[in-house]
Amino acid sequence: MEPLIQFNEVGFAYDPQRPVLADCDFQLQAGQRVGLIGANGSGKTTLLALTVGLLKPTAGRIKAFGRVRSCEADFHEVRCRAGLLFQDTDDQLFCPTVAEDVAFGPLNLGLARREVERIVSRTLDSLGLAGYESRVTYRLSGGEKRLVALATLLAMNPDVLLLDEPATGLDEQATERVLETLERLPQAMLIVSHDRAFLRRLAHSALRLNRGRLEPGEGQL
Repeated sequence: MEPLIQFNEVGFAYDPQRPVLADCDFQLQAGQRVGLIGANGSGKTTLLALTVGLLKPTAGRIKAFGRVRSCEADFHEVRCRAGLLFQDTDDQLFCPTVAEDVAFGPLNLGLARREVERIVSRTLDSLGLAGYESRVTYRLSGGEKRLVALATLLAMNPDVLLLDEPATGLDEQATERVLETLERLPQAMLIVSHDRAFLRRLAHSALRLNRGRLEPGEGQL
């Protein structure tokens, strides 16, 4: 089966003298959950951004959903089918209320408003956020914002979830709710986290970014 996401010798550098990624090879298959670990600043968030075209590689090739992606237009489809949870939720939430934020993606897919309302209600309920529809987003706690940001992804029902520190700011109860929700999902996932217990429970395998290169990381979970 062809991978959903494939990196072939991908490199990236903000500064040509200090590459962040070098010769990265990686495949994500349908239904696969991969934990991505590594030190702060090792390039984990950069790798996720490259996957959806927010950054462009300085070397190598990215293939997503059966097509090589290189220019901005190539990644429009990728962003509909691969949902990225940002590390900073304030970069992700921009509507006045929770319901509007969660509804934004499905509405832009052309779904009927009544169907979108059902999706919003069901998604929020699955994350323990029933009744939050009218809450003002910027007034939520950091943990609540994290859950709402995840809800915006799940409402889109993407093929791939790219999760950058999904448990950050969550208490034990909320973390358990997120884990239970993600464990039930069929989507492929690439999960960046420093929480090894979280990854051990959710991921099927792990990769470690070390000096710009990907290497097996299962033994470090």
